[in-house]
Amino acid sequence: MLIIDSVALLRREIRDFRKNNRRIALVPTMGNLHEGHMTLVEEAKARGDVVVVSIFVNPMQFERSDDLERYPRTLQEDCEKLNKRGVDLVFAPSPAEIYPKGLATQTQVDVPVISTILEGASRPGHFRGVSTIVSKLFNLVQPQVACFGQKDFQQLALLRTMVEDMGYDIEIIGVPVVRAKDGLALSSRNGYLTADERKLAPQLNKIMNALAERLSQGERHTDEMLQETAQQLREAGFTPDELFIRDAKTLQELSVDSTAAVILMAAWLGKARLIDNQEVDLTQ
Repeated sequence: MLIIDSVALLRREIRDFRKNNRRIALVPTMGNLHEGHMTLVEEAKARGDVVVVSIFVNPMQFERSDDLERYPRTLQEDCEKLNKRGVDLVFAPSPAEIYPKGLATQTQVDVPVISTILEGASRPGHFRGVSTIVSKLFNLVQPQVACFGQKDFQQLALLRTMVEDMGYDIEIIGVPVVRAKDGLALSSRNGYLTADERKLAPQLNKIMNALAERLSQGERHTDEMLQETAQQLREAGFTPDELFIRDAKTLQELSVDSTAAVILMAAWLGKARLIDNQEVDLTQ
């Protein structure tokens, strides 16, 4: 497995891959890899001849410098895991390599509307940072396919829109949420949980499942349902942050034409901001 930290060396390897007509599959990550990331790697292996994993903690998508600084960085352990999974190349650049002129004058890629609603409304600039770095990785790696987790539902929708609007010839694969046996969605931020908080954390998924059941049974008083869900989260020890029920295709409010809904949840438990989502078929 090659481990590369420079754009120049990456370009050289990518030229060789493409010269030999090898189909490149990209898995963009911020490191601190867990089994959910490995599921993305396995999907990439099934869809490409060469698997490239990027590891880059992107400063552009962090609102707070303290959050950026404390984000776990485990490059050696990550590379060991990826090597065991048969990854071909790891691209692990520094911020200076990706943003040599700094952030202030860096060209940015903005996906309007979808980047400023829902979670984007409470985290200004976050999704612009995501679309910018993914666009740059697409240009550097030149993949034919890229794999992303459905746990970041709005992010996946944003990137699909970007690819369509910008004319990238890249297949975007959404990989289902990977969960622990007790239902907690796997996340690098789960490492912020204390032992006691980790025992409580699966309640987030259980409360979401109960809300999904109500939707599937035909309830549509969404404001009331979300208020009740927020109270359930508080009683379980969480601090609700973002709770939405939206059309799964448009991320807009549900309408009489909606055939599928998505529940989007974010809640604090101690120092960890946990997110989860679930799609609900409304046609049954």
